[in-house]
Amino acid sequence: MSTDIKRVITVLTALLLAALTTTASPAAARAADGDGQSAGPSAGQRIADALRTSPVYVDEAYADAVPPSRQRQLAQQIRRTGLPIKVVLTPLTKGDAFDGDSGVLAGTVRDRLPDQRELVLITTDGDFADSLDGYEWPADTHQTRDAVAAAGFLDDMRDAGLADLTGKAVELVAEGKGTQRYEEATKDLGGSASPSATPDPGGSAASSAASYSGGSAWWLLVGVPALALAALAARGGIRSRKAAPAVPQLVFATARAADEAELRRRAEAEVLALGEATQAADLSTTPGLQHALDAYAAAGTVLDEARGLPDLAGVLALAQEGRDALTGTDGALPRCFFHPLHGRAALRTGWRPLGRRDRLDVAVCQECADALRDRRAPEVLTDTDEDGRTVPYFELPAERSVWAATGYGSLTAPLAGINSRRIRAR
Repeated sequence: MSTDIKRVITVLTALLLAALTTTASPAAARAADGDGQSAGPSAGQRIADALRTSPVYVDEAYADAVPPSRQRQLAQQIRRTGLPIKVVLTPLTKGDAFDGDSGVLAGTVRDRLPDQRELVLITTDGDFADSLDGYEWPADTHQTRDAVAAAGFLDDMRDAGLADLTGKAVELVAEGKGTQRYEEATKDLGGSASPSATPDPGGSAASSAASYSGGSAWWLLVGVPALALAALAARGGIRSRKAAPAVPQLVFATARAADEAELRRRAEAEVLALGEATQAADLSTTPGLQHALDAYAAAGTVLDEARGLPDLAGVLALAQEGRDALTGTDGALPRCFFHPLHGRAALRTGWRPLGRRDRLDVAVCQECADALRDRRAPEVLTDTDEDGRTVPYFELPAERSVWAATGYGSLTAPLAGINSRRIRAR
């Protein structure tokens, strides 16, 4: 199931629940939000370590579906493409190390491969065991998002096993015509939009889902809205045109809350992962251990008091810095200055803020670097100023925002050097 479809279903399900219930108890609200616990931080590192020796990682739960002989064939197929393709086939369930979310899995693995600037990642999906998600960094150069989605809609993949579906996804990525293949494969589904139309929020440049189980996702897109609207009408929720704006407002508010909740779960998992990694490290063989401990302490402080996406992005930046210190790569680039949720930066470049003569040296992802080169405004992470207006986070006064002062590591590094008092005063 694609990220777009998941988000639509999440939002519309929320509308349905709101229509059917008047109030929810605090306990019910906590249960609906999830406890955010993770099954352990070592899972992402184990996968990343395995991918350094083979481009294919298959959890033992899928050993029958993708036996060692097929794994070797997939690895050989990937090597022949000459592309930086990695495959991760592992079960995803709510409450596991990745909270059942392939986006969290992809972001975690990507952050643990800092030396690999370009990466194409094909993973299992968290909603359907017979589905695949596709991600690519630093940009969707090979149309990975659409290519992986197209594989699941092909007629010859209707009864295919997981190994064959993965092989087809690799083949389509290598072909480089993912968008065309997706449009061809879905032309009889009622004018479906390409999954690459909406970027994945959590750090990946592109993501999608390919399901070979049929059209269940398309029924959800039609059925859930119908149920939601029927429920609203039955309860008098649709009374007149004048009342209509309340529905889109609820949709956007619910979508923003879902994004923040997802990011918070990922941030919690990253802090937990860093904490356990520091505990397992040996001071005599890890020169950067103290730096990692400082980053862990700062990340925990920010997470405890996080008030929105900018703070949660700061948690990810601190966790990344801590991991780099442990692995001896603390000179690696920080996260993207303009939008740290784009992930680790690909390069540094000069940038002159509007209305200023001086130029800043900032770390940017490839997507933002391309925007600057083409004289387009890059996508930016926003925050709220004292007047309640939404502005780019870096336009806030440095004394009010630690992230504006540091640029998430672009302007001031290391982030772990920021003391707790300044973090609390942000």
